[in-house]
Amino acid sequence: MNYENEENSRVLDGGIHNEEYKHEVLLRPTDFSEYVGQLKVVQNVEVMVQSAKLRQAAMDHALLSGPPGLGKTSLAMIIAKSIGSELHVISGPAIEKKGDLAAILTNLGPRDVLFIDEIHRMHISVEEILYSAMEDYRLDIVIGQGPSARTMQIQVAPFTLIGATTRSGLLSNPLRDRFMAHLHFDFYQHHELAEIVANNAKKLNLVLDQEALKLIASCARGTPRIANRVLRRVRDFSLVKGETRISEDSVKKSLSLMEIDSYGLDRMDRKILQVIEEYYKGGPVGIETLCATLAEDRTTIEDVYEPYLLKEGFLLRTPRGREISQKSREHLLNNKS
Repeated sequence: MNYENEENSRVLDGGIHNEEYKHEVLLRPTDFSEYVGQLKVVQNVEVMVQSAKLRQAAMDHALLSGPPGLGKTSLAMIIAKSIGSELHVISGPAIEKKGDLAAILTNLGPRDVLFIDEIHRMHISVEEILYSAMEDYRLDIVIGQGPSARTMQIQVAPFTLIGATTRSGLLSNPLRDRFMAHLHFDFYQHHELAEIVANNAKKLNLVLDQEALKLIASCARGTPRIANRVLRRVRDFSLVKGETRISEDSVKKSLSLMEIDSYGLDRMDRKILQVIEEYYKGGPVGIETLCATLAEDRTTIEDVYEPYLLKEGFLLRTPRGREISQKSREHLLNNKS
C-alpha cells in the first residue's frame, strides 16, 4: 500500500503519528488475501463486508480487542478499501470534547469507516455522543443549561465505527452493546509470523536465509508489529555491514544490539522479572508497588509487557499480586551466565 497514493485513508489530527504511520503502511497487508493469521476474525469480517456491499449499506459496527500490534489497524484499512469508502483514523484519548467528536461524525461520508484506536480511553461524556450516532445515525446535542436547555438533532451519514481496544473490560456497557460484532485478536503462531516476515522481506527487497527468518519469527513475541520492527533493524544492520544476504548470525547480532533474547524478552521484560525476584523474593507483589519500583506506568505494564509474560508462563498473576515462575528463574540464571 503506497501512502502517498492512498486516497481512502486519513489520519485525523491527534491520531496515529503521521511519520510512523507512513513508515508502517508499506508493510501492511493490502487486502484479505494478504492478511495472515486471525482466521476466524477475518472470516467474520469478510462476511460483514460482503453483506454490506450486497445491501449497499454501511457495514455493522465492530469492536476489535486484543494486545497491541496484532493487526487491528491493518484490518480496518482493508475493510475500508473493500467497501470502497474512506477510512478516518483517530485515537480515543485525542477526542477531548464532545464538539471534537461531533465535528468528526458530521464530516463522514456515506459508508465511511471511522476507526477509533484505544476507544476504552475516551471520556464517558464524549462517548455518550456515539450512542445515538451508532444506532440511528444522528447526533443528540443539548443546547443551553437548566430549564432553558433543549435538544437539537443532527443527522449524520450512515457510517461504520470500528473500535480497537487492548482492554475491552474498560468499555462501558452501553458502548460495548452497540457493537454488532466483538472480535478478539490472539497472539500469532511462529509459522504465521514467519510468513509475515517472508512477505515483508520481499517488500523491503531483502534476501533472508530460512534460519534467519525463523529466528525473527521466534523472537517477535507473537506480534507482527514487533516482527516488522526487528526485520527493519536487521535490514539496517545488514546494510551497514554491506551484506547482501541476511544470515542467522546477522539476526543474532541485531537482536543482541536490541537487547532481545532467545524468548523475545527485551530489557524491560527482564527488568520486571528481576525486580520481582531480587526485591520481592519472587513475589507476590502488588501491581502498584511493582510499578513504583520500576518507575513505570501501570497501564504500560498491564497492556504492553504482562500479556506476553503471562502467556509464556514467565509471570503469574495471583490474588495477592504478581509472582515469577520457575521458568523465569531458570531464564534469568541462564542470561546471567
